Amino acid sequence: MIARLFLIPIVLCLLWTAYLHINGFALSKGKQGYLYIISFSAAILAFMTLMLWLT
Repeated sequence: MIARLFLIPIVLCLLWTAYLHINGFALSKGKQGYLYIISFSAAILAFMTLMLWLT
């Protein structure tokens, strides 16, 4: 499970790109969404790293 966590931001970015494309938005309009995805993924990574270190 932990070995596949790198897929989370990739899949979320692909889904966000598809959403933008389907609704006719430019990728530059969805920049904030990409920042949220990366922030969320970094928080998960930090939490998992902390849990591995603590246990």
